[in-house]
Amino acid sequence: METFFQLLISGIAQGCVYGLVAIGFVLIYKATEMVNFAQGDIMMLGAFFTITLINYLNWNYFLAIIVAILAMAVVGLVLERVLLRRMIGESPFAILMVTIGLGFVLRSVVGMIWGHNPRSIVTPYTDQSLQFGAVVFPVADVVVVAATVVLCGLTFLFFRYTRFGVAMQAASQNQLAAYYVGIPVKRVVAASWALAAALAAIAGVLLLPLKSAYPEVGLVLGIKAFAAAIVGGFGSLPGAMIGGLVIGLVEIFTKYGIDGRVGFSVSDTSVYVLLLVMLIVRPSGIFASMQRKKV
Repeated sequence: METFFQLLISGIAQGCVYGLVAIGFVLIYKATEMVNFAQGDIMMLGAFFTITLINYLNWNYFLAIIVAILAMAVVGLVLERVLLRRMIGESPFAILMVTIGLGFVLRSVVGMIWGHNPRSIVTPYTDQSLQFGAVVFPVADVVVVAATVVLCGLTFLFFRYTRFGVAMQAASQNQLAAYYVGIPVKRVVAASWALAAALAAIAGVLLLPLKSAYPEVGLVLGIKAFAAAIVGGFGSLPGAMIGGLVIGLVEIFTKYGIDGRVGFSVSDTSVYVLLLVMLIVRPSGIFASMQRKKV
């Protein structure tokens, strides 16, 4: 029973990281109807930026996190303004290829600057654990879950009670109608990219105590996060998080229960098997939120 609860918290923590990246996919899609396949690589860039501030510049851990998040939000704004805004009116396939190409560029740049060896950071809670009865939880897992809960709550409050959050929801429903009622659509789209990049940076920061960062980790994790967005219901923010949790739990329990018995890794494949089953059984995802747009 102790092992079950330890695996449960580890799977939830891993799923939270997937869910945060998946929320970035959904935010950009809802605002622009673009699928940003570089979202995982933006997360990876945020992780390496944090590594630089802490390991090489010896910044305070919490200050480095704040600066990394703000820096990645600026990166999101720059990418939208310089690259993606120029693609308005182009075919979805062309935009898709641009984001895929952007991912290749980011991985190459990070590899040239930081190299391809796995890197990590030392946090104030590294190697610490919490014990509840006979169950021992790594503090890193608890921090990931707690931070994700807080972020989800703040995101809900932002979209529910702020004027800009309501404007973003309106623009996601119908950009032309939003423009006619005075909503600054271009500003809303730029803010969506900035928010998605900031969430990706947070996911990268939370990932570092769990796994080492290397240039290709964004591609691997980004694909799983995209699968999480589809499983949850592409277009649903709560669905993205739920999908991330489902994939994290399936992956961790499969790794524990099957990988050791069969002698090879089934856990990575289980994510895509789950995605395939979901597409066959319920193509719209757990939360069928791809509703008709309001005018």
